[in-house]
Amino acid sequence: MPVQAIVFDLDGVLIDSEPVWEEVRRAYVAERGGRWRSDTQERLMGMSTVEWAAYIADELVDGVSAEEVAYEVVDRMSQRYEDELPLLPGAESAVRRMAEYRPLGLSSSSPRALIDLVLGQIGVDGLFRATVSTEEVDQGKPAPDGYLTVAAQLDVPAGSCVAIEDSSNGLRSAHAAEMTVIAIPRPEHPPSADALALAAHVADNLDEITPELVEVIHS
Repeated sequence: MPVQAIVFDLDGVLIDSEPVWEEVRRAYVAERGGRWRSDTQERLMGMSTVEWAAYIADELVDGVSAEEVAYEVVDRMSQRYEDELPLLPGAESAVRRMAEYRPLGLSSSSPRALIDLVLGQIGVDGLFRATVSTEEVDQGKPAPDGYLTVAAQLDVPAGSCVAIEDSSNGLRSAHAAEMTVIAIPRPEHPPSADALALAAHVADNLDEITPELVEVIHS
């Protein structure tokens, strides 16, 4: 089946946002006398807004609702992005390069407000034919819901898509959707060995993401 679309993740692929997410959520938990655990960041990666807000409200902080957590944390993230967007090297070029090759989609665990803010700031929002937040589907990553929804919106089979991911849950999600997966691991939060093994190719950076690479690994 020929490649019909390229689907990007956002956090950790186009923007170096995981350190910002961790800093903002850690600060929120600390300000409310909560308990940040050694595995908290790893657990939160890939969760939808509803899922991570509920986890923080139920497990880490007393006396707050999930709705309150989500509102406060997303508002702080928006402010941080407006002040300085942590764009990864080669992100804009990779998006523009791949948009000339095939239609683009995006499947992200970020809330809709942040997806639209980031793509608008980069100036590539018009290049994506479909964007999905996991808050808009039943289950976040590692479930395949987000990737399957993007493929449906692009009107292509999921198996004809190539996904670009960085995290364990993201790699599992795209692979569960039967997409060919390229991994670009972030050194701060490297994926587990079993998740990385699901990738058809492991790239060092976004400059490696080319139509030529996609054609080779998808064949």
